[in-house]
Parts: sequence; structure tokens; C-alpha cells
Amino acid sequence: MTLTVTDLAIARGGIPVLEGLSFSLAPGQALILRGPNGIGKTTLLRTLASLQPPLSGRIDGAEDRMAYASHSDGLKPTLTVTENLTFWAAVFGTHDIQPALDAFQLNALADRHAGNLSAGQKRRLGLARMLVTGRPIWALDEPTVSLDQSAVQMFASTVQRHLGQGGSALIATHIDLGLEAEILDVGPFKARLDLTDDLDGGFL
Repeated sequence: MTLTVTDLAIARGGIPVLEGLSFSLAPGQALILRGPNGIGKTTLLRTLASLQPPLSGRIDGAEDRMAYASHSDGLKPTLTVTENLTFWAAVFGTHDIQPALDAFQLNALADRHAGNLSAGQKRRLGLARMLVTGRPIWALDEPTVSLDQSAVQMFASTVQRHLGQGGSALIATHIDLGLEAEILDVGPFKARLDLTDDLDGGFL
């Protein structure tokens, strides 16, 4: 099923950031979100992942099909790598964590507590969670932060395999991942603010 976004308007802290945004994301397709910092890429991903409501517009095809990886790695520091992945697999009703361990070369770290991992290792573990969700649509917010060059390639290869299996990916990133992907510049969809409005409500 294709993810379809139609005439979407979204806000951050009550202040509109993007409006009139429409696009589609088909199985096997990757879409790279581009735009300056603060333009609304994170807000867009959070809205698509149903973490906040849109101001207006439609989102079709995302229901119970999307997994979201934010700036936070979403790890429990007192649990081991294996325990973290097992926890997230249980949340999403899946069981096999071995492909996730293999994809991000975490086998040697399987018994290490997440709190004792380096920043890059934590990021790899956080991204490995996507593989245990069983969700076909991945929404990824700056996924390569803290990753070295080899880990970036590891991530890109994982996304490529996901696409080859009929999954899709929506990725906010400023770097070239070497993926065959369309680019969506959200800059032209920046919301026009009416400066005569009382914006105090946006901070409540």
C-alpha cells in the first residue's frame, strides 16, 4: 500500500510550519526530506507517525504500518543489547532479533548494557530496532548522527534491503546515503504566518 499525503498542514508548538504539502511513497521507494534546520522535517515525521495531529490535510496508508526513529535512540540503558531488541520485538509482536543483530554488527555487543555503549553503538542499536518492528514504512530522522563512515554504509545497506523486500523509507538527512531515492525539498511548503494573529497560544 502506498503512503499518500494530501494538502497537509502541520504545526510545532501551535505555530504552523508547513502547509500545502502533498506526496506519495510507494512500496520499494525511498524519499529523502531536505530543507534547512527548523523548517519542519521532524514535525512532519512526527505527524506522519501519529505522534501529533495535523492542522489539516490527509494521511492515508500509514495506519499501523509505520515505524519511527527519532533523534533519541529509544534505549533502556540498564538492559543489554539483546534485551533491548527483545523488548521492542515484543512491543511490535515480533520475535526474531537475529537479523537486526547481524545487520548492524551487534553480535559481539549482545550482552553489553546499552548504557555502556559508545554514541555510535547506541545509534546502531537504536536503528536496529526498525528491523524488529515488522513495519513496512520506516520514518527516519537524521539517522546517521554519531555514525562513522562504515556504520553509515551499514545503515544504507539495511535500508536498501528493506526497499528490496517491498518496504519503503522516508528519511530526513543532509548527507548522501548513496540510495536511489527521490528528493523532497520541504522549503517551498513553509507556512505563511499572519503576523496580525495573536501567537501567544502557541507557547501554552
